[in-house]
Amino acid sequence: MNIYAAQAYAGSAHFVVDANTGRVLSSENADVINHPASLTKMMTLYLTFEALHNGRLSWEQPITMTKNGANTIPTKLGVPAGKTFTVREAVLGMIVKSANDAAEAMGDHLGGSEAQFADIMTRKARQLGMNRTTFRNGSGLPDGRQVTTARDMATLAIALMRDYPREYQLFAERSFMFRGRKITGHNNLMYRYKGMDGIKTGYTNASGFNLVSAVNDNGRHVVGVVLGGKTARSRDARMASLLDATMPKASVRNGTAIARLSVKTDFDLAQGSIPLPVVADRAAPIEVASISNDITNSISVSVAKTATSERGGWEIQIAASDSNAAAQSLLARAKADALGKYGAISPYTQRTTSRSDTLYRARFTGFGSRSAAISACKALKRHSYACLVLPNNG
Repeated sequence: MNIYAAQAYAGSAHFVVDANTGRVLSSENADVINHPASLTKMMTLYLTFEALHNGRLSWEQPITMTKNGANTIPTKLGVPAGKTFTVREAVLGMIVKSANDAAEAMGDHLGGSEAQFADIMTRKARQLGMNRTTFRNGSGLPDGRQVTTARDMATLAIALMRDYPREYQLFAERSFMFRGRKITGHNNLMYRYKGMDGIKTGYTNASGFNLVSAVNDNGRHVVGVVLGGKTARSRDARMASLLDATMPKASVRNGTAIARLSVKTDFDLAQGSIPLPVVADRAAPIEVASISNDITNSISVSVAKTATSERGGWEIQIAASDSNAAAQSLLARAKADALGKYGAISPYTQRTTSRSDTLYRARFTGFGSRSAAISACKALKRHSYACLVLPNNG
């Protein structure tokens, strides 16, 4: 039998918000799942600043480079495993150079391991209102399960400004000295756009070119996020165009008051593991891709509300999650948001297991034709849900 997996749509998305008031100034695919790449380091930095404020870290404290950190691929500071660097060097390394080794070693220090720090990061994301974000490492190196949205990244940027305003100023640093050499940054738009004071770039093959920018100009304070750019230059140009269009609409406020974005927390932080969305890389070249036989041999299926024999000829998949409850919740929201006119369809989850990972695919079945499934997909995408049309081979 053929089993299918949805590919991530880590493509065009943006979100621009008035940081004084929380009013959305421009938005496109703001809640569609994307990969964060090095924007991940914004959360590693947030947790580092938190530890500095509560006394668990100090600026000149030595941090030991772990094997996990030293083994990361560039960009990196290049500190060997077992050697030390200071918290200050780690912070500047993450901000200016986007150093993966500094981020991973800091995460290992704060969390005890990469996995434990990722859990801390994700729980903090929920506390801040980043309801569609999951972290799997502290650096942003590729992991198909590390995902976010443009809205969530804006939420994190505003949290950094609001909660740690003094430390946030470091995002404007263009360079720093490290072991006798000058380390320079590559946030080129920040150096030429009036009023921009940060904050972070990111890139992997899966994510495309990402950018979070903040502008404070004569009391107008705006945060913009662009995800999935095809090149660094086109990403920067798009951000500049968005800021040009939205800055005149922003409110004017003297002082440093920063808004808290309006969010709804869907998950209870006291309930242990957090149900999170999972996507695959955007690089998959075809709409429907077969999974290899070693995975399909271990697949089991759980169907809600409908038996296989009752399904129509076409299905759609909107996401996958590491929690069945989260997948079912997403299906319920998607149906209520976008699929009210498709009364005959039924949601179900499909459990898949590969090695140590178990995922639950969120699907709707009961479409009598491919055109009906495509129509439903378009409706879902208008509400910022990812969607993939699949034949029902059951």
